[in-house]
Amino acid sequence: MTQTQAPAGIVLHYTEITSPIGPLVLVATSQGLCRVEFGTFERNQEKLQQWASRWFGRHELQENASRLDQVVRQLEQYFRRERLSFDGELDLQGTDFQKRVWTALLSIPYGETASYKHIAEAIGSPKAVRAVGGANNKNPIPVIIPCHRIIGASGDLVGYGGGLDIKMLLLDLECPNTETNNI
Repeated sequence: MTQTQAPAGIVLHYTEITSPIGPLVLVATSQGLCRVEFGTFERNQEKLQQWASRWFGRHELQENASRLDQVVRQLEQYFRRERLSFDGELDLQGTDFQKRVWTALLSIPYGETASYKHIAEAIGSPKAVRAVGGANNKNPIPVIIPCHRIIGASGDLVGYGGGLDIKMLLLDLECPNTETNNI
């Protein structure tokens, strides 16, 4: 096990996996998955420390692949097109508004897309389209909370934390043989 900070308050377990979209770092509390980062742990270590300090205060990051076995299996199944949704526990860290947006994102079916406007309406805040975009951008658990399924109102691909190339790969995975993925 690798520890990245002196023992303290909450323990955050992490593991790094290889996926068809590159390395991913998965982080969980005892309550559930709380973070997915694109790239290696080494590349994301400082960013993860800052995020964890903001939401948990005193913390300790411990490498613990066994704590994240279920998530890893589900992601492997997803990337093989054997899983359409994820059913593990999530420990969302964000504002109430962000959590409402992220919960609404979970309702977008596999292989389909939605717009920011659709999500704003779904959470009962139809004028909050830009705020929905901001919350989407802050999604701490990409892939599992499918923010990659959000497209622009015109059907165009719009920003994605992992990059538009990764977004296109995920949309193609879920709905192959479509030109725009605007289903």
